[in-house]
Amino acid sequence: MEFVDALTGFRIDGRRPNEMRKLKGEVGVVARADGSALFEMGNTRVIAAVYGPREVQNKGQQVNSKEALVRCEYRMAEFSTGDRRRKPKGDRRSTEISLVIRQTMEASILTDLMPRSQIDIFVQVLQADGGTRSACINAATLALADAGIPMRDIITSCSAGYLCSTPLLDLNYVEDSAGGPDVTVGILAKMDKVTLLQMDAKLPMDTFENVMELAIEGCKAIATYIREVLLENTKRLECQRG
Repeated sequence: MEFVDALTGFRIDGRRPNEMRKLKGEVGVVARADGSALFEMGNTRVIAAVYGPREVQNKGQQVNSKEALVRCEYRMAEFSTGDRRRKPKGDRRSTEISLVIRQTMEASILTDLMPRSQIDIFVQVLQADGGTRSACINAATLALADAGIPMRDIITSCSAGYLCSTPLLDLNYVEDSAGGPDVTVGILAKMDKVTLLQMDAKLPMDTFENVMELAIEGCKAIATYIREVLLENTKRLECQRG
């Protein structure tokens, strides 16, 4: 399959190589959560809910009582992929992605300001079309901000790949399934610090640098969008109070 048209330079979904899918974010979507968000990257839709900070339920899980315990659970809805096969709740991929999201968010959450407490982050993929890991991190960031959890900076994530000798931003499912190398990056936007870097195939150094730089640019664009969503929400709440 030709993933980038040799004549027009467009991808199979009509985007340019450095063009991101349409973003959509919304906060306050789960009534009983302390913070929640819905985040869409193209046809990938993710919902995140945050509970806490609250009292630690299982004292044995808290290694350091001077910092908040962060827990994360990632799941894919049965209907998210169109694949009828049921996946067990504790499958390896879900456990691994839960760990990735938790570690990425811990780099931002000011856990030392909330000793002897726990913060639970629940993330569920409603519709999967590539880039689910990044969408989950972006949804979790929005939900944490909605919950008023103190953070060093907002964390955003985006992927980029390399197909047809071309670096491509924000891969969809068809591109992601092509078997080419792809890189998922997470950054603390204002601090310009990389907190997540996952790569599933080898790349020559110069190509890797181009692909990673593209993913970082994507992260920065998402950070700008997330700040807009949070600012709009703040304005809306002020209008309601007024």
